[in-house]
Amino acid sequence: MEMPHTRSNRRQFVKLSALAAGAVMLPSRAMAQAPAAFSLPALPYAFNALEPHIDARTMEIHHGKHHAAYVAGLNAALEKAPELKGKSLEEIFAGINVADEYITAVADESVRTALRNHGGGHWNHTFFWNTLAPAGKSGAPSPELLKAIDASFGSMDDFKKAFNETATKRFGSGWAWLISAKGKLRIISTANQDNPLMKGIVPDADLGTPLLGLDVWEHAYYLHYQNRRADYINAWWRVINWAEVSRKFAAL
Repeated sequence: MEMPHTRSNRRQFVKLSALAAGAVMLPSRAMAQAPAAFSLPALPYAFNALEPHIDARTMEIHHGKHHAAYVAGLNAALEKAPELKGKSLEEIFAGINVADEYITAVADESVRTALRNHGGGHWNHTFFWNTLAPAGKSGAPSPELLKAIDASFGSMDDFKKAFNETATKRFGSGWAWLISAKGKLRIISTANQDNPLMKGIVPDADLGTPLLGLDVWEHAYYLHYQNRRADYINAWWRVINWAEVSRKFAAL
């Protein structure tokens, strides 16, 4: 006859064995569930927060589909470039030269292209979302930023006119930017998902520091504005997060 304490010891042994087996499995499970190198950031406002200037449906698709696709493409490319593991996007961009399309230490041309396009897409969109705010909370440039704009472009109105022209004339898909380079404010545009943190973009300067950027890809405005890019650009001025732009300028 089996004694009660024997059955109790056996149950305890089985329980401890199961716990030990589970502990052995934890590392492999953790590896299987390890987060991707980059993830889609949440918007700092609701999809409809920028209406009527940028509509909710455009924001939903732009963020949840387009931006998400760039994040997925970037992570897939990094799986093929283990030498870049742990590097920030800024560090990756430092190895990109748009003039000859190279990325330091990455031999595969298709991976280089994916890192440039998808990495740029992820960084640009993250930057874009954070420089937008509901119209009632958009604020105004700081006195210091406004002074720098006046010094560089003549006035705020002249700056807007020059920026609008650059954004309107960007042929096809791309971006318009206000940047700081060599201590001066400049307006430039880039094709596709390139940005001023990549070499070969800013004339007469290695790199530029983006302060403000506007996405002029058609997916950013076509649902609401169709082919009226100029109307979209004019509406965008109503939802700029000037506090964030001023913060970036103050950090130069």
